[in-house]
Amino acid sequence: MITVADIEAAADRAKGVVRRTPLLSSPFLDEIAGRQVFLKAEVLQHTGSFKFRGGWSALSAMDEATRKQGVLAFSSGNHAQGVAWAAKLHGVPATILMPADAPALKIENTRAMGAEVVLYDRAGGESREEMGEALRVERGLTLVKPYDEPMVIAGQGTCGLEIAEQAAEAGVTEATVLTCCGGGGLTGGIATALATHAPGTVVRPVEPEGFDDVARSLRSGGIEQNNGPEVGLCDAIITRAPGNITFPIMAAHCGPGLVVTDEEAKAAMRHAASRLKLVVEPGGAVALAAVLFHGKELADGPVIATLSGGNVDPDLYARIMAEG
Repeated sequence: MITVADIEAAADRAKGVVRRTPLLSSPFLDEIAGRQVFLKAEVLQHTGSFKFRGGWSALSAMDEATRKQGVLAFSSGNHAQGVAWAAKLHGVPATILMPADAPALKIENTRAMGAEVVLYDRAGGESREEMGEALRVERGLTLVKPYDEPMVIAGQGTCGLEIAEQAAEAGVTEATVLTCCGGGGLTGGIATALATHAPGTVVRPVEPEGFDDVARSLRSGGIEQNNGPEVGLCDAIITRAPGNITFPIMAAHCGPGLVVTDEEAKAAMRHAASRLKLVVEPGGAVALAAVLFHGKELADGPVIATLSGGNVDPDLYARIMAEG
């Protein structure tokens, strides 16, 4: 497991590079939820998601000789952009394997950040692991995993340090903290930070319906997997299973998981647009959806929810907004 000291060290390395994103509120959202609601706006982070925190943490923790050889990442988009931008800032090459059916905006942005994008046929069963291993060996690259990597988790945990500081500034010492959850890097990092810096909070992961591996794993006490392809509306947080590193962290520090529907995630996106004037992608909206539509499953009191990413395909976003 990572420690809070790892997260604090990542925060030191992040100074002057990673943004301290705001903790926002809206009286309209408070009224809908029937409680105080605070939103951690990671959509305003560099590259449009919290993933830059982990990418910067991982690269900045490497020794210079290793980093200069270049880095490799697998991602449907947000981790790709986080690693690509961190590599660009360090002046080192990045090779990113992305599924060909990933949102076009995420593929374009990753290339625009200077990374070499290698596409693979996810729907056809092509193995990114096999392709990635061949590239890693051939080019001497270092793999930066999207969530099951200690320095990535430490970087995501810097978001938790900020939440603790900002909640205290708002006079909130006890709250439920809802995180948009895929493999558990953000959830595990935030939970580790808050266990020390805001012990009155309880972290609960939120996932989309049909991809609730973390919720089921927390119930059973062992790692559970999703069956079927890793494809859906909330592409940013769809994973097959929680990580071998992230799951024990979540099991130690988190409350039960929550599950929301795609329609609830879409509605949360529309509320974020109309009440906060923020563009949020489907996977980045599930924590807000849990606040607005699953309040009976939450303890009384304030809720802090992550808006974890805003990298949504423009055409999809337009359709979702029009549905409302």
